[in-house]
Amino acid sequence: MTEQSSAASIPAARAFVDRPTPITAATVRQQPAGMRHGRYLPFGTVDLADRTWPSKVITKAPRWLSTDLRDGNQALIDPMSPARKRKMFDLLVKMGYKEIEVGFPSSGATDHAFVRSLIEEDAIPEDVTISVLTQAREELIEKTVESLVGAPRATVHLYNATAPLFRRVVFRNDKAATKAIATDGTRLVMEYAEKLLGDDTVFGYQYSPEIFVDTELDFALEVCEAVMDVWQPGEGREIILNLPATIERATPNVQADQFEWMSRNLSRREYVCLSVHPHNDRGTAVASAELAYLAGADRIEGCLFGQGERTGNVDLVTLGMNLFSQGVDPQIDFSDIDEVRRTAEYCNQMEVHPRHPYAGDLVYTSFSGSHQDAIKKGFDALEADAKAAGVPVDEFTWGVPYLPIDPKDVGRTYEAVIRVNSQSGKGGVAYVLKNDHKLDLPRRMQIEFSRIIQAKTDAEGGEVTPAEIWRVFEDEYLPTTGNPWGRIALSGSRTLTTEDGRDALIAGAVVDGTPVTLTGTGNGPVSAFADALAQIGVDVRVLDYAEHALSEGGDAQAAAYVECAVDGKVLWGVGIDNNTVLASLKAMTSAVNRAQRG
Repeated sequence: MTEQSSAASIPAARAFVDRPTPITAATVRQQPAGMRHGRYLPFGTVDLADRTWPSKVITKAPRWLSTDLRDGNQALIDPMSPARKRKMFDLLVKMGYKEIEVGFPSSGATDHAFVRSLIEEDAIPEDVTISVLTQAREELIEKTVESLVGAPRATVHLYNATAPLFRRVVFRNDKAATKAIATDGTRLVMEYAEKLLGDDTVFGYQYSPEIFVDTELDFALEVCEAVMDVWQPGEGREIILNLPATIERATPNVQADQFEWMSRNLSRREYVCLSVHPHNDRGTAVASAELAYLAGADRIEGCLFGQGERTGNVDLVTLGMNLFSQGVDPQIDFSDIDEVRRTAEYCNQMEVHPRHPYAGDLVYTSFSGSHQDAIKKGFDALEADAKAAGVPVDEFTWGVPYLPIDPKDVGRTYEAVIRVNSQSGKGGVAYVLKNDHKLDLPRRMQIEFSRIIQAKTDAEGGEVTPAEIWRVFEDEYLPTTGNPWGRIALSGSRTLTTEDGRDALIAGAVVDGTPVTLTGTGNGPVSAFADALAQIGVDVRVLDYAEHALSEGGDAQAAAYVECAVDGKVLWGVGIDNNTVLASLKAMTSAVNRAQRG
């Protein structure tokens, strides 16, 4: 027989192999888009054959700078009011950011007044450094430094564009003139800091060769070295060199090569804080920041939720939470991520997308049935493994399918982890009942009830909320005072042991509106109740049984699940009671009532 089966399968296998036009790379033919792609030049590469960053691993957080109040604010349709600015500043301080770019005080009275208000109202903690941006013009530098008088810790951030396109088209400068702008500006910052700031201000300096990623590397290095020659970094005298992807055009690996090249070739490297400032024009700012950090950057500048010009600055929330998800302390507190999001939305007057990593409304939510089933099994396994290890589940190593982190660690509940719609399966429905009501349905009952929910979603469309799932469950299995369905209502029971060792059951019930006493005998209370039901013409046979406690303690309720064949119909019943025996009898009653329910 084995030989016959094997021989019979050969023609079918050959027929499948011999079918024409198998799907291969040759048969999947993409068509030209017809777009004018030839107008755009590919971004160059860096000659760095011995690059080291690909094999490195991030093991600690970088220095962070939030530029929400400067770069983020200048990109808003409706720039922040002073009150919204202050709320954003207070949020950033509360979260743990120690370097905050608070404005562009030479750009107008509003930014200047805000910087002064932070200083005069003593709103800046002693360990927080504020930063302000300026262009390299003397009158702007003077106004910028003047805004910092009385600040405990402050950095002036000076920039000028160095990329060839900007040199040629925007400023019409050659390399020498471009470098002179940077060095002259640096000298002026130092002069005005010496003139205007007292010894009570810890003062620092940051320089950015703007549009660094498009600047020739050797020229970017030349400008940075010239700036350092003026500033003279040394022991206790750091300089911040910020290398911005003002317009993100390179792939993240190329930017990483640029950073490793600069980090290797800068003199006085130990006194340089090398900072990366990615924008998101290609949608890869997070990857660019992470790879630049691996390649030598010491600090990352960005905004909460990626706010910023065009497609935004790099997202500090995603960067920090990426570290957290790898077991690295981000040194920023995201434990109430919804409050961070609400505050950012209020300050920016812009909503965070529901699919935004870590913070969106739907990022911990699964609608797919297979995903839901995996998540439910993951939570069950996590609880079991933590219990076996003798460790509280909140402290046990995280590992749940489809959930990269525990939502509770960022202040979310499990309520929205699984949501049920027409794509959902038994796992999703079972998870909601277990999570919200502690009911751990047997597998076959999960299938049965999920079909009931599926019928509802197919008929009505849309999503079924946990509250609606519970209402359907109660109506299907647990008659309530407000919905007293079923021809049999069980009020109580007691058992006795007969002379031959069998159980005799006496149960109080209401059958078809009439109080009755049901009696029966069997090998246990369940068997005896089946015998009692037979006395009133109900044929019931128990096929499967499960029970569990709903809580701990002497007065804990128990849930019982009974699969029954009732007059030829196979279906489940559920019973809940403080008494485990009565819970099982109620479960049988539930099944009988469902079978006979019109």
